[in-house]
Order: sequence, then C-alpha cells, then structure tokens
Amino acid sequence: MEQPLVLLTGGAGFYGYHAANYLAGKGYRVRVYDLVDPDHGEYPAGTEFRQNDVRDRESVRRALQDVSLVVHAAAALPLWSREDIMTTNVDGTRIILEESQKAKVDRAVYISSTAIYGVPERHPIYETDPMVGVGPYGESKILAEKACREFREKGLCVPVLRPKTFIGTARLGIFQVLYDWVESGKHIPVIGNGQNRYQLMEVEDLCFATYLTLIGELSKVNDTFNVGAQEFQTVNADLGALCEYAKTCARVMHTPAGLVKLALALFEKIHLSPLYKWIYGTADKDSFVSTEKIEKVLGWKAEYSNAAALIRSYQWYLEHKNEIQGQVSGVTHRVAWKQGILGLVKKFM
Repeated sequence: MEQPLVLLTGGAGFYGYHAANYLAGKGYRVRVYDLVDPDHGEYPAGTEFRQNDVRDRESVRRALQDVSLVVHAAAALPLWSREDIMTTNVDGTRIILEESQKAKVDRAVYISSTAIYGVPERHPIYETDPMVGVGPYGESKILAEKACREFREKGLCVPVLRPKTFIGTARLGIFQVLYDWVESGKHIPVIGNGQNRYQLMEVEDLCFATYLTLIGELSKVNDTFNVGAQEFQTVNADLGALCEYAKTCARVMHTPAGLVKLALALFEKIHLSPLYKWIYGTADKDSFVSTEKIEKVLGWKAEYSNAAALIRSYQWYLEHKNEIQGQVSGVTHRVAWKQGILGLVKKFM
C-alpha cells in the first residue's frame, strides 16, 4: 500500500528541512513547497519539490494534487517587510486552508508560534491565555490562527502547534552569532541579570509533535497545542552549560536591560543590528509555556533539554563552520546573519 503524500510548505526552511527528513523516516512521501528551491541532496530520496509562493493560489492547487496531509510551515519571518509578513502569513495561510478543504485532505497542520502571546506577566502560558502579538509577525500569526479556527468550523481538521523558539542541527540565524562568540571565547552578554527562565526546544521534538498530529484521532488532534522543552533552567544556567561544554573561556556577562534595549532598538531602526524587537524585547523576561495539554492528549514527550539542544546545535556549527563562512548571508534560520554592529561589539568582549 502506497504511503500518504504530505505537502510540506516552507520545506526549504530550517523546520521544513528537518520535518521532511523526519516524516520520510516514518514512511511518508513528502512534497516540499517553498519560494526557495533547496539543495535536493539534503532531502530523502523520493522527495518532490515545488518552487512557488503560498500566495499563488493556482500553484497551491496544483501542489495539492494527490495529497492527503498538509503541514503548513511557510512563513515570512520578522526581518521581512510588514506587507510580506501579512500577505504570506495571513493570506497565504487562508489560501492553503481553502485549497486543502477543496482537495479533501485528511488534515492540515499549522505551525504557529508562541509569539502570539506577546510578553505576558504570568507563567507558564496556557493555550487559553490571551493572544497579544508583538510586531507584524506576532500579529500575523494571530490572524492566521483565526483562519484555522474558521476552517475547523467548516469541517476541516486543522491541528495548530505553537512552538517555542526551536534550534538543532543546521540552525543558524541569530544562534550562529551566539555560537561564533562562544567559539571565540568571548563574554556572552545577556540582557538583564540572566535569572529569567527562557524556554527553547529541539527541532526534533517539534517534528515528533507534528507526527503525532498526523497520526492521532481527528477528534483529539483538531485542537491547539503549546510545545517546548520540558527541562529548562535560567538563562544563566543554560548558556553557562553551553560555555562550559565549549571550554573556550566564554562566559555569561550581565548587562543593564533598559539601556541595552534602547541601544538595540536604535541599531535596529538604522539597520545596524540583526536583532529584532521580539528577540531583545523578551530576552530578560520569563518566557515559557505549559506543555501539559499535548502531553496528556497526544502522549508527546520532549527528548532534549534547553542545554542539550544548545550543545547539539553548537556541535553541528563547529563541524560545518567552514561551509557556513562561504555562504551568502540572509534573513532565514538556515543561513548566517550579518552581525552588523554586533561584530564591532564582539571585538571588545
């Protein structure tokens, strides 16, 4: 019997790359759909590729032929323009859902974000807590989730996953900046005193959660679930564990939150820093979600702690840093980011 065909939007991205390999390992056939045509050699044999935009309805319709399952992860990231973020994340999601329903797919999983919670005062954060998006990206994810709820009411099964920031092998972006500093034995400045708890997660744990939404009973998975590391400590402890592993003399350094945030906001405005508001605005705050719901309903369990995920990702960086240095920089999580003024600051750390 032929295995189900999964349409994976955003398949060229960091999560998409891992999800394609993970799902193929579970026996699924995968059709990658993305604006970017990735290196086909990084994907399992038999993977299909469609290069196009989720805002292109006709292309989406063609890509859904013979598809029984959809994992919709395509998204414009915070460094993109507001217009691209809104049209991709909101309009594109609505197109995916509309065409998925017409194609009579079994279910369409939406990869959302905990950015929809803003910067709440109470933790842990539950799925029922208010949604207050920070910036265009957070706002767009809220509107996209609204579309998901609408299509649930129309009869389409739409599981929604809200992951914390996920890392793992091949994760670059802002984490490549961190790993570069750690390898160089620099002070690692954290905003504030580092006593806050900031939950991350390993991308393999997110792939496992995605898999569970694809195989679970429709009545159970047709819901919204937080997902994040189950074991995490303070920023001091988790970054300290990475520095200790690296053995490069790198160590955590505390900075005055108000002053640093003001400076980073200015540098962002004049395009001298790759850090955007969601990163520096929440870096000194507690930020962790409850995963109780997905544990109880779907039987999900995380394999990696914050520290283990950071170390695993750093190991990959060390093994591939020569390849990374030859890459063209960009704004996605699978390429290096230009450090901008942070590169100058690094010299004094």
